[in-house]
Amino acid sequence: MRYADIDPALFVNNRARLMEILPQDAVAVVNANDVMPISADGTFPFVQNPDLFYLTGIDQEETVLVLCPGAREARLREMLFLRKTDDKIALWEGQRLTREDGRRVSGIRTVHWTTEFEGLFRQLAVASGAICLNSNEHLRAASPVQTRDMRFVNWCREKFPLHRYERLAPLMQQLRVVKTSEEVALIREACRITGEAFRRLLGFVRPGVWEYEIEAEMLHAFVRNRSRRPAFACIVASGPNSCVLHYVRNDRQCRDGELVLMDFGAEYANYAGDLTRTIPVGGRFTPRQRQVYEAVLRVYRGAMAMLVPGTVLDDYQKTVGRLMEKELIDLGLLDARAVKEQDSEAPLYKQYFPHGTSHHLGLDVHDVGDRHRPLEAGMVLSCEPGIYIPEESIGIRIETDVLVTDQGPEDLMADVPVEPDHIESLMNA
Repeated sequence: MRYADIDPALFVNNRARLMEILPQDAVAVVNANDVMPISADGTFPFVQNPDLFYLTGIDQEETVLVLCPGAREARLREMLFLRKTDDKIALWEGQRLTREDGRRVSGIRTVHWTTEFEGLFRQLAVASGAICLNSNEHLRAASPVQTRDMRFVNWCREKFPLHRYERLAPLMQQLRVVKTSEEVALIREACRITGEAFRRLLGFVRPGVWEYEIEAEMLHAFVRNRSRRPAFACIVASGPNSCVLHYVRNDRQCRDGELVLMDFGAEYANYAGDLTRTIPVGGRFTPRQRQVYEAVLRVYRGAMAMLVPGTVLDDYQKTVGRLMEKELIDLGLLDARAVKEQDSEAPLYKQYFPHGTSHHLGLDVHDVGDRHRPLEAGMVLSCEPGIYIPEESIGIRIETDVLVTDQGPEDLMADVPVEPDHIESLMNA
């Protein structure tokens, strides 16, 4: 892997915490993601199932983890199954993990080839009262393609129809939402790489450059810093495109006098960074662009200050909405009287700020997390207010990643330029 070795103690500790909350009569199974086909014999680059990586550190396809806290034999309480490697695989695809590699990376002592899985799993299943299975239960998930985990659910129900079945996803979400210090260190590195990419762009963006050329500079900075890929599809949105929230075509030429909104983040060891900055293509904000930018910046600062233990995200969003209402009134975009008379269920600010301000961040850029669970130290969230005025071709979003601590919010991208004067000075240096 490109990223530096991770101390297996992280994964040992993650499994131990899961074992404490698993039903003691259950056997739990987590599968790797599939290698996804494109066409002919082509495939997309492999991306690991974040739950499996969280529990094992294994970044290889066809991997299975089995946990059975109540197993009478200690060797059966944690088992890792790997795709069997051989000289032919090494010749065509490169060296795959050996069983000793699996032990070293994961800290699991009992490692088998996947050819041995069915017999050993049956042994545990018939001695267990419940089977605990994994699925993608993210609130925003759309899963038209059946995953390896879901195929395994169907296989299990056919083979063991009389067992009690339990959901693993709520337990994984409970654990993953609060990051350990080791995880925070990996997120910091993803943020560092992302920030370096932005500073590179400040010296590159100019009138006439194409959005895809800016994206190419991002990817260059990622790869040279041991990131394997963007954490999500890079958004490079100039002029009117800046008002399209998830614009990813990146095929327009940037023009003098316009803004370019860039929402991007590096992946590092499967952990995500997520940054948005909006800069003037020609190196100077117009008076109106600066006015809107500074309004967003004030909301950004006010929102970040609220990311502290005890905050509930639904309440937080309502408070951010009130901050945004004031700014939109001052910008001449909303009428103060209309705001006083608005339907509380359809606030007028959403016309210009239609998305949420924060989402959890971790192994997924929109990481697992319960919006009704009060924030706790160790959670990591984005902070990303924006104002979008299509009739003026002005879309401005500012985003950073924030670690919730008992001492207050810590901006993980505090060294990334955000002040308009600073941005202009670096662009014109």
